[in-house]
Amino acid sequence: MIAQVRVPATSSNLGAGFDCVGIALDLDRWLTASVSLEAQGGGVRIRRAGRLAALTLPPEEDLLTRGFRGACAAAAKPVPGGVTIDAVSEIPVGCGLGSSAAAIGAGALLADAALGLGLARERIVEIAAGIEGHPDNVAAAVYGGAVLSLRTPAGLRTAALAVAPELVFLLAVPPFPSDTRAARAALPASLPHAEAVLAASRAAALVQGLATGDADLLGAGLDDVLHVPYRRARIPGYDAVVAAARAAGAYGATLSGAGSAILAIARRERAGAVGAALLAAWRTTGVEAELVRCEELAGGATVSAVPHPTPHIPLTVDHA
Repeated sequence: MIAQVRVPATSSNLGAGFDCVGIALDLDRWLTASVSLEAQGGGVRIRRAGRLAALTLPPEEDLLTRGFRGACAAAAKPVPGGVTIDAVSEIPVGCGLGSSAAAIGAGALLADAALGLGLARERIVEIAAGIEGHPDNVAAAVYGGAVLSLRTPAGLRTAALAVAPELVFLLAVPPFPSDTRAARAALPASLPHAEAVLAASRAAALVQGLATGDADLLGAGLDDVLHVPYRRARIPGYDAVVAAARAAGAYGATLSGAGSAILAIARRERAGAVGAALLAAWRTTGVEAELVRCEELAGGATVSAVPHPTPHIPLTVDHA
């Protein structure tokens, strides 16, 4: 049996929504993967193209494989002897656009579709979040739109967030990645109570600001105190780029995920000026960034049957 999935790029945190808010980006940058099951053994084999082609990972670290195996484990079903996954991605790796979440989610969705595991979408998100370590990107990738995810006594809960139609999301993506593990390691183990209160109020402002387009609320929500102050020094030119976006009329700007991309939010009529300001500010530091503009949020991951095996393309191959 053959199945195919298509998973969008995502941005997470959006400032004060640390580890809980994510959006699916309609940037024409998706991860597409298909799976075929074979009678012979050999474990899970990955064939990569696009932005994934340069990756060389041992099978136990490959995120597509981990997602596939995670779904099988959740359904208490053994991994078949012969699994081939062909994956092509145009999502930049290590730039805060959810490439890891897309790969994990794709692997889990492929296992569910190809093996008939019967896993609900909320279970797929829970499996992927357990592998990723946080649910914001994976929830947005699976469900689409803007989402809020949190852990409750009953398990992981994801809710759709409203986004005012006049808002445009602009991402300036530099040609260098950010080390996500190092960025998370830079965070303090605890914060003073007053800072925690401020963080909570700004997270609430972010959610309401997204829904209403209120300038003051969005400005506060994008000015994070939980993670950005400890990560921004890792991104050359961060302060100058954020200041330029605000001066050009953005509600604010912040890291996309852990970076290296910087996300700005602006009204539609100011989006052109804000985008130009993002690139110009980075150019003054010697960085030629790429601008991507998202006027509408993307739908979530899609799953479909593939009637015939995909043609063979020479790709990077891993064996489990």
